[in-house]
Amino acid sequence: MDENKYYRVYSQFLKEKYGEKVYKLPINIETTCPNRDGCVGTGGCIFCGEVGTGFESLSNSISVKEQLEKNKEYISKRYKAKKFIAYFQNFTNTYMEFEKFKYLVEQSAIEDVVEVSISTRPDSISDKYLEFLKEFSKRKGINITIELGLQTVNYHTLKKINRGHTLAELIDSVIRIKKYGFRICVHFILNLPWDDNVDVIENAKIISSLGIDQVKIHSLYIVENTVLGDMYKQNKINIISKDEYINRVILFLKYLKGDIVIERLIGRAPKEDTLFVNWDTSWWKIKEEILQKMIDNEITQGHKCDYLNGKALKKFR
Repeated sequence: MDENKYYRVYSQFLKEKYGEKVYKLPINIETTCPNRDGCVGTGGCIFCGEVGTGFESLSNSISVKEQLEKNKEYISKRYKAKKFIAYFQNFTNTYMEFEKFKYLVEQSAIEDVVEVSISTRPDSISDKYLEFLKEFSKRKGINITIELGLQTVNYHTLKKINRGHTLAELIDSVIRIKKYGFRICVHFILNLPWDDNVDVIENAKIISSLGIDQVKIHSLYIVENTVLGDMYKQNKINIISKDEYINRVILFLKYLKGDIVIERLIGRAPKEDTLFVNWDTSWWKIKEEILQKMIDNEITQGHKCDYLNGKALKKFR
């Protein structure tokens, strides 16, 4: 099955851009989020555990350079890789003093790193930080991608999950990041309990209209000792079925512009201390089911992206 015929695959995009396979090297730094330390809220997102998304990363007690060198050595041997993306992954990687941010980013410019990807929140990146990244990119010859955790465009749901920001902050950050020419990736969770198919479609339409370059789709996983975990154990939320999740991913892709790169269709999570993850099914099996359903129904990314550039004026064309 050639998935590239049905949606814009990230690995293929990287191969076209850099001339060969490129692998991400995760970086785990000592930081937090503004909705954890009281800046915009406390407790963090209701689904986020103590380690955030850094369960596959090395300890943040190790320097950025050392983390990259260790991961690079492993990936190089296993996959014969020669080019890499330094990925500042866990929590909010621009939420720190400016000089510290500069110091950490400078450490990421090791040999064979062609891109630096920085995961952050829409309310946690300013022009000052973007100016530095532009200068760094030019000086080192390294591309920059900013990954923005949004999860949903539904601002009512954003409030329920304690994000501490709304859709407005995403729009503001995208407008400013685009001035610097960086690629932008936005993260979504398509099976949040308070969202429905209307929200799924609107996710795709908003992202397409903003000219986002890449998206990363996650499935919701529920961790022990979180607010969402407690809600799950008390039967206060409903999780949609695997089949419905597959339908939502396909619906999202149908309304998404065809040139937007898809970094992933479903997330992964550790089984330990996890109450729910991917319907007890391997992530790659669900990915295969998504692709097979698209093939069977002759569905491609952007199939229903007909809402931009003055849709109503088609009457006069």
